Amino acid sequence: MLKELGEVIPAPANVQPVAAAHFTIDAGTAISAAPGTERVATYLAELLRPATGFDLPVTPAGGPDALPGIVGLWLDESLGAEEYRLEISGTGVTLTGGTPAGLFYAVQTLRQLLPADIFATTPQSVRWTLPGGTIVDRPRFAYRGAMLDVARHFFTVAEVKSYLDTLVQFKINHLHLHLTDDQGWRLEIQSRPALTALSGGPGTGVDGAGPGFYTAADYAELVAYAESRFVSVVPEIDMPGHVNAAQVAYPELTVDGVAPAPRTDTKVGYSSLVADKEETYAFVDDVLREVAALTPGPYLHIGGDEAQATSAAEYRTFIERVLPLVAKYGKSPIGWHEMAAVDLPPGAITQYWRTESADAGTARAAANGGKVLMSPADRAYLDMKYTAKTPLGLDWAGVVDVERAYSWDPADRLPGVGEDALLGVEAPLWSETLRSLTDVQTMAFPRLPAIAEVGWSPRQSRDWDSFRCRLAGYGPRWDIQGVAYHRSADVPWH
Repeated sequence: MLKELGEVIPAPANVQPVAAAHFTIDAGTAISAAPGTERVATYLAELLRPATGFDLPVTPAGGPDALPGIVGLWLDESLGAEEYRLEISGTGVTLTGGTPAGLFYAVQTLRQLLPADIFATTPQSVRWTLPGGTIVDRPRFAYRGAMLDVARHFFTVAEVKSYLDTLVQFKINHLHLHLTDDQGWRLEIQSRPALTALSGGPGTGVDGAGPGFYTAADYAELVAYAESRFVSVVPEIDMPGHVNAAQVAYPELTVDGVAPAPRTDTKVGYSSLVADKEETYAFVDDVLREVAALTPGPYLHIGGDEAQATSAAEYRTFIERVLPLVAKYGKSPIGWHEMAAVDLPPGAITQYWRTESADAGTARAAANGGKVLMSPADRAYLDMKYTAKTPLGLDWAGVVDVERAYSWDPADRLPGVGEDALLGVEAPLWSETLRSLTDVQTMAFPRLPAIAEVGWSPRQSRDWDSFRCRLAGYGPRWDIQGVAYHRSADVPWH
């Protein structure tokens, strides 16, 4: 069955269908790559070859027009960095991006317009027909993120890569990795080897069930893989709270110099770095220096949440000492919105996560020129239960079904934090109850596409009834990919 031109997720900004036109990819189809598009053209060919069984050779472009049997890729500097134009006629297809990133998003749209069997790994007897017309599309927000907590339960490089490949189908462009917490430290710091030697191995994680860590080489592999899909990795080193694992490894980070016992429970708010000890800042400097050097993206997340064991004065001292260290290593700091209790420099980014409908600190940070990421737990937290009976997840922010994840707007969430103050949105997935990639997928899908559409699509293009129907059509695609998902009752699954 031929899809309608705009029947994709996230909803495109502008769709102009031509009912009489369509294009079928067949054994004679080739992919034409203009200069600068070769990487995305090769990626497109690799996506399409397994299911179609066609050669789909990638050749240098010969001209700007769609030629018979050609899927042509082009760059056009008049388009925005992530903007693209997809033109489908009876004779060929033209994908044009403002940059290779925009072109990459055009590929994701094209892939969704093909039959679901395009996700198969062996040749299928399917007619690979695309609906005719033109899509011109661009994101509402620059930052469209997903967070994965690998501290409470560790996920391997292969598992994170798999998760990334599902995320990019919905034009997610940031992957925030929560690398450290009370239960474990998941990134090798060569100047502080005890962090992973003592707090990254067996017995770490919630219930002791989530051991493991990334070597520097592992992390570099993840970052490179993400970059190949135009995703920027945002590493988080949580502090001054959530640091029990660090203090197990380096007792000088405690008040009395005595190592605490390892923790595998889910309590929060009991650990803190010591704001008036120079050992604290020597440690933080070592960690931030190495993490920044491993991370080519612009952001470094310093946590800052749930620091109940830190007094207000100590918290202020700590944040004011640490923010310049992030800048020292060439990164822009992101912190959970508790950080906004301190007067922040304009370049600091506040990530709002609570359920309240107002927050004075976040509003003040926005008024001073700071940008805000929206991740309200009662809408965007993927670890909240879908219903009271959902076996995985938590419910402290309530249950979050798919409609609740979709039916909100970031610019309306907090007084004083309007459209101009928003950097974007992010969907965090905390791992206290997760034990496998299947668990990750089940909690992320189908809510992650809802948050992706909130972050990408124009406000006026969003419609719940339309979204739930488009989402229902994605079920067969997940089935073919082997991606687990929750069959929410509010979606009319095919």
